[in-house]
Amino acid sequence: MGVQWHSYPNPKTAAAECAAFTVARLEGVLSSKDYATCALSGGSTPRLLFEQLASRKFPWNQVHFFWVDERMVPPDDDASNFRLASEAFFEPAKVPQRNLHRIHGEVAPETAAREYVQEIRRFFGLEIGEMPRFDLLHRGMGPDGHTASLFPGEALGGERERIAAAVYAASVKQWRVTLLPGVLLAAAETVLLVTGADKAQAVRSTFREPYNPLRYPAQLGAQGRNPATWFLDRAAARLLEAEE
Repeated sequence: MGVQWHSYPNPKTAAAECAAFTVARLEGVLSSKDYATCALSGGSTPRLLFEQLASRKFPWNQVHFFWVDERMVPPDDDASNFRLASEAFFEPAKVPQRNLHRIHGEVAPETAAREYVQEIRRFFGLEIGEMPRFDLLHRGMGPDGHTASLFPGEALGGERERIAAAVYAASVKQWRVTLLPGVLLAAAETVLLVTGADKAQAVRSTFREPYNPLRYPAQLGAQGRNPATWFLDRAAARLLEAEE
């Protein structure tokens, strides 16, 4: 399967196509399982995706949601990834609270990371050293090429043994908890929604520069054989398309 990318005229269309892909993949999972697992990202772009997902008729009560990363803020804070997903997706789609496995951003970062790892291990029935395999994992990418909360130069960008950790993002002066590369690469399917002209250079570097995820963390979902599908708007894909 490997990596594929598609570009669309604008962010709304890219988000709609990403939502259609997401629903189709989850339908496939539920055709053979009683429930599906999905890890979500935050930021500004996902709101479009969440609104599209909320508008789809789907048995969301059969999907358990986790988070790729979270800022260390309470769940009702404007910066909370959980709050964004709740307002734009879970509340209008009536997703049961029992299906939401959030990162507790209101506690100390190390505590939140430890509790999140425990929750994931409990849910998936993992032994120490085992990685969870999410049915679908949604990620984005920043203008600097970061993905999840793995920023360029972050030493944990090479971590393959641990599930999640607290990280201090110096560029934004903020503590976060993030899933680590071993989990990102273990997902059965990954989708990335990336829009905006400010990300065009990072998109091009992620796909074309030599593989070095410590410098370009988003390469964890752009090079190699792990299944990942990128949904780009024309602005973000501009430099990549120019080389085709």
